[in-house]
Amino acid sequence: MSINKYKVSSDEKFKLSKYETTPGKVPVFPKESWLDVLGENRERIKALHSKLYADGRAGLLVLFQGMDGGGKDSAIKHVIGVNPQGVIVSSFKQPSKEELAHDYLWRYAKALPERGTMGIFNRSYYEDVLVVRVHELYKNLNILDRCKGDDTISRRYKHIRDFEEYLWDNAIVTVKIFLNLSKDEQRKRFIKRIDREDRNWKFSDSDLRERGFWNAYRDAFEQAIAQTSSANNPWWVVPADDKKYARAVISQIIMEQLQAINPVYPVVSDEQKRLLQESRKALMDSKV
Repeated sequence: MSINKYKVSSDEKFKLSKYETTPGKVPVFPKESWLDVLGENRERIKALHSKLYADGRAGLLVLFQGMDGGGKDSAIKHVIGVNPQGVIVSSFKQPSKEELAHDYLWRYAKALPERGTMGIFNRSYYEDVLVVRVHELYKNLNILDRCKGDDTISRRYKHIRDFEEYLWDNAIVTVKIFLNLSKDEQRKRFIKRIDREDRNWKFSDSDLRERGFWNAYRDAFEQAIAQTSSANNPWWVVPADDKKYARAVISQIIMEQLQAINPVYPVVSDEQKRLLQESRKALMDSKV
């Protein structure tokens, strides 16, 4: 079965309720193979990333979104096992005073990957149509009134669509992953964070307060995905209740996107080969 069952097409009437939070009765990969799939894909991703870095013609941006407790940190840790020289992981929390003084895409644009590299966004510019929408934070911006009207969020959907298309036109492929977590599984993970001393630091009172806005966040995610999924920049809605399954699926998505880029090692000319052989001879003769 293809992972395309988790892909949101641009012409689809998207409803989050149609997507499972669990692997379901017919998972893409059999349960006994999840760790094997992850391990094999990690090796493929490493090899493709090496070519991407050497090729330098395209970049890959992978962004993770989801409800608190969805497994963003662990997915990044377990799936992205490549040379750190060509990967930058950026986590975006509450914006600073300096960031609020700029346009809302400014801090994300600064962190975009160069061609030849991978960028990982732990949360992203989508926070500006998610938490900002749920709590209407745009109304408190120190900005002209015409820039914070009731149509602010709908205009931001357009900004994001145009931004991602701009990246596509500049050879930056954007992979958007939504970790689809159930409310009951979030409750279990929050309790685990409280019960385990090594995870206490990951839980705060604000997590419980935000859980009270569960339905509002689900609506915000549904609208964001529906409004910004396109042929070049689709969303992937990954079941997140089982972390092992989610990681296997995510690794498959990233691996296939790298394969689609089809990076290659630069071709060495005959003259360069000749110079390489001369250098090799000099090294073998200990002349240098």
